[in-house]
Amino acid sequence: MSLNPRLIKESFSAIEPVMGRAVAYFYGRLFAESPQLRCMFPPAMDLQRDRLFAALTRIVWSLDSPDSLGSYLGQLGRDHRKYGVLAEHHTAVGNALMATIRRFCGDAWTTEVETAWVAAYTTAANIMIEAAEAEAGVSPAWWLAEVVDHELRTPDIAVITLRPGTPMTFVPGQYVDVQVARWPRVWRSYSIANAPRPDNTIRLHVRAVRGGWVSTALVSHTRIGDTVLLGPPVGTMTPPRQDPPRDILCVAGGTGLAPVKAIVEHVIASGLRPNIHLLYGARTAAELYDLQDLIRMEAGYPWLRILPVVSGDPAYDGIRGPLPDVVRRFHSWADHEVYVCGPPAMVEETVRRLQHDGVPPARVHRDPGPAEGRAPSLRQPDTAGGYGRTDRPNPAEPGEHPHNVAR
Repeated sequence: MSLNPRLIKESFSAIEPVMGRAVAYFYGRLFAESPQLRCMFPPAMDLQRDRLFAALTRIVWSLDSPDSLGSYLGQLGRDHRKYGVLAEHHTAVGNALMATIRRFCGDAWTTEVETAWVAAYTTAANIMIEAAEAEAGVSPAWWLAEVVDHELRTPDIAVITLRPGTPMTFVPGQYVDVQVARWPRVWRSYSIANAPRPDNTIRLHVRAVRGGWVSTALVSHTRIGDTVLLGPPVGTMTPPRQDPPRDILCVAGGTGLAPVKAIVEHVIASGLRPNIHLLYGARTAAELYDLQDLIRMEAGYPWLRILPVVSGDPAYDGIRGPLPDVVRRFHSWADHEVYVCGPPAMVEETVRRLQHDGVPPARVHRDPGPAEGRAPSLRQPDTAGGYGRTDRPNPAEPGEHPHNVAR
């Protein structure tokens, strides 16, 4: 069977207006036909429904880009290992998916459309299964990690140091999914805030969200000696290999500082000497929770310049204003490598202005947004859950990096 992206996109467009009902029907059908799978999912399914919609949407609109789609599906297959997904589970999911599309596609459903969907799902499932099986031989599905330090930097922001029981290989700029003991099967993503260390520890910057399950547990109820589960490191906002290296601009809002700080640590440890400008923004000076540590880094690395920025306090005696505005107050960044992380609106506007000012898109590094791969007319703002990933629709605080505030 050969793929037919046109038929799949046309039929999927007919479903999108009723996607909420369709996803609810899918899970009802899946659990009715395979009740043993329910235990693999979290107690509350609202977030899971959004994850499915996001993943399915990305797959559909990436069918014309096989390399990009293959990479995404491979990562999805590897990532699903931590949920206990096995090859045979894909059959049950496929049956429920076909039944759902048939029900909600209406008059657009034909034998030809069904053949196209079966071919697409079979291809996608095989890629995920093969990636998961290949990864099983070289990496665990998850890591048990001990909390070895817990610093409450503000009433709602904690810097947490974890030591995985077995070595975890990661690249600066990546993030991990975290599960705490009080919320089994509930995973939330947090950026790693350091470059790889000899002692195998990693740091997370976490802001507690009102009503947030995992973030509140990590900030308010986690103590030294506790353990958490970590999923495999993922993410694409990683340093490119350059010789000679370009100068670097980093723009970080709130706990979006975490992956940016990891990249800066990596550059310093590499022995390279590019000039680095780090614009670190928050609404108030009190929310610049990691400023003292950044100042220590600056003192030991003459090529690093830390520029704290406050957007919500007119009395602040320093650089004031929204980060996208502040970026443009300086000289051109067109010859720099750029890393941007923080609240989605800030990231979008900063990237837009940098590209308008001549920074090539290939030099601007950020995790792919939630609607990557979708048709432009169907793109939606990432109002909450995961600039960088689309599967967290919980309400991130304004000015916050959603990887680090997901519930």
